[in-house]
Amino acid sequence: MKLFASLDAKDRRLLIGCLVAVLVLAFVTAFLSRNQNTDDNPVPSSYLTGRHGARAAFELLQSSGYTMERWEQPLSDLAERADDQTVVIFAEPNQAVIAAEDLKAVRDIVARGGRVLVTGWAGGSLAPHGNVQPPEQLQSACKLTPQGLDPLAASGEVWMVPEAGWGLDRPLDRVQYNCSDSPAVVAYADGKGQVIWWASSTPLENGSIGRANNLNLFLNALGSRDAHHIYWDESLHGEARTEWFYASGPAIWLLRCGLLAIGLLILFSFSRRRGPMRDLPAPVRATPVEFLEALGSLYAEARASATAVDLAYERFRRKMGDLCGLKGAKMSAEELAIALRRRFPQAPAELEKDLADCETAVANDALPPKSALALVQALSRHSDLLVAAARVGRAPQ
Repeated sequence: MKLFASLDAKDRRLLIGCLVAVLVLAFVTAFLSRNQNTDDNPVPSSYLTGRHGARAAFELLQSSGYTMERWEQPLSDLAERADDQTVVIFAEPNQAVIAAEDLKAVRDIVARGGRVLVTGWAGGSLAPHGNVQPPEQLQSACKLTPQGLDPLAASGEVWMVPEAGWGLDRPLDRVQYNCSDSPAVVAYADGKGQVIWWASSTPLENGSIGRANNLNLFLNALGSRDAHHIYWDESLHGEARTEWFYASGPAIWLLRCGLLAIGLLILFSFSRRRGPMRDLPAPVRATPVEFLEALGSLYAEARASATAVDLAYERFRRKMGDLCGLKGAKMSAEELAIALRRRFPQAPAELEKDLADCETAVANDALPPKSALALVQALSRHSDLLVAAARVGRAPQ
């Protein structure tokens, strides 16, 4: 049973070729596309399961009864619904995609009484009235030293790899943990809301959330579970936040290549049918030899040797009648021979015999082809000699 048996053979080959091309392209794309879910990816996204990802923390909160939601829309939409029960996590946002609208949205969330947890240098720059500074030491794992008596500082032993620092010139900023006398966890009130800053997102990452009391620090930073609605922001982890952002990467390149291929197919199909037209070349007429061969084959298949002799003999009689001044006269072989002999006394001696043989052959349906050919050649030979003699006004030799 053939595949797509209902299709024409050419259409079937075209369809199978397109399917093979699609499969090859999909395989190459899957093989060459970069795997975003590896330990080398430093983004603490709630989707990633690598060492620096944060999917474990997100699913842990969900399974523990927290009201969790990933936020992937513009932050301005979140600011419109924020209230004093709103908690937003900004884990290492991408500095390159933070816009002025995002800074305003975070300020509005805090002004409405919301709590935000921001981490790293980019998170500190996103915090309202933040005081983030470059780190004072090399990035290495650091056991944090608790400061003060706040519940956040009582989380227990915490480990972190600081990626930024925080200024000490604002008395209202409460330092909860230090790393080598440099603030690593800071909390401060801003309007009706609260901002909590970490020097990095290490305590909530998959590879370190289970170390020491890192999980306690994370839970204390979020606050109580009851009545709070927690949003894990993913809108600032992308390269661009547009309608086409989630189609970026291999998907957008496949779309572009597909559109280009479709355009080329339309162009070639249209030009092939609508391009300049020119007249077909005139058919080449058969050469005399080919015509004779075709005519001979026709007579041979029809077994019409007598007919060929009849045609040649009739043509000879009309032509010779004209030469003898007897145009249109119906003459037998004997009468024709007498007329020709009178007009051309020196005609070949076999003239009478050949004419008689032709007249006899016309009525012979079983005439062999070789005999018919010999008679036709004899008539042609006599015709040439007599016509030549008539032109020079003398008897043929």
